[in-house]
Amino acid sequence: MTDTPPRAFLPNFCAIRMLFGVVISAELLAVVLTLGAFPAPGQFWTELSLRSLYIQWITLSLVAIYCGLRVPLGRLSHSLAGILAWLLVLLTTAGVFMAAELLGLRGGRPLIPTLVQHLAIAGIVGAVLLRYLYEQHRERQRELAESQARLQALQARIRPHFLFNSMNTIASLTRVDADLAEQVVEDLSDLFRATLSDARTLSTLGREIELAEGYLRIEQQRLGERLRVSWDLPDLPREAKMPALLLQPLLENAVYHGIEPATGGGEIGISGRFRGGVLNLAVRNTLPADDARTRRSGNRMAQENVRQRLDAAFGERAGMVVGRVDDCYQVRLHFPVDSLKVDS
Repeated sequence: MTDTPPRAFLPNFCAIRMLFGVVISAELLAVVLTLGAFPAPGQFWTELSLRSLYIQWITLSLVAIYCGLRVPLGRLSHSLAGILAWLLVLLTTAGVFMAAELLGLRGGRPLIPTLVQHLAIAGIVGAVLLRYLYEQHRERQRELAESQARLQALQARIRPHFLFNSMNTIASLTRVDADLAEQVVEDLSDLFRATLSDARTLSTLGREIELAEGYLRIEQQRLGERLRVSWDLPDLPREAKMPALLLQPLLENAVYHGIEPATGGGEIGISGRFRGGVLNLAVRNTLPADDARTRRSGNRMAQENVRQRLDAAFGERAGMVVGRVDDCYQVRLHFPVDSLKVDS
């Protein structure tokens, strides 16, 4: 299943957060217009109340229209969707203006000049806001494309020493344990298959755990008792969708920076909890001595890639926290899984 963003640059006006932001912005516009009109002393709050009622009426009507037309607008090109959205601003303004006229709320000002003035203000403000939304959409698309490109780079980047060591492990096992050698080959094949998959294709938690288990089995054949692994993943929704290759790069970092440099090896712990529709995953590894750690001062490309792909998939609802906990190095991820179930 591929996660493709909608074509329309208009945001989801059905969302509560968007509705709240629009209402606040409309109220600020009412304040600015009232201040610009220089109301008579003692009339400021009366003028503000009337303008707020009028502007909020227009705004909420537009939000309802955009929410209802979200799917049809999403099928249009950006230019056509923008023109239609702008025309809806004018039509809604004209409709609310005529409703205010029928209700006697216009204050006795000339009909046609006042209507033209309101349409001009609405047209200018609407055009500016639609342009802003379009530029914001383009920026999100650019960040998403960069994130997918970084994922492809990460997928194509398997550390050469891991590949060579894996091949040496397989060659050694074929002489003493053919079945175990076959298992390592299958684990390595699964890992390569995942690295060659489409970067836009969502994986599942269960699949990511399987890849992590396969990767650690390969490393345990090479490192032996130097690598100790503990799992703590009780009752997790393994069908929950998530970006591919989130756990394996973090485990590879843990092996490379935490286990290999340590003379006596170390331990990697993978834990997870699911509460309130949010999945929390943590990868923790023991730390080597300071002198060994300085020789492995690698970059944080994998971590930054994971962070950006979480942001691209879940936005502000997801996050990653990195740091030392009880003399261990820990990376903790959290992201929502409600409404992200795999289709049956």
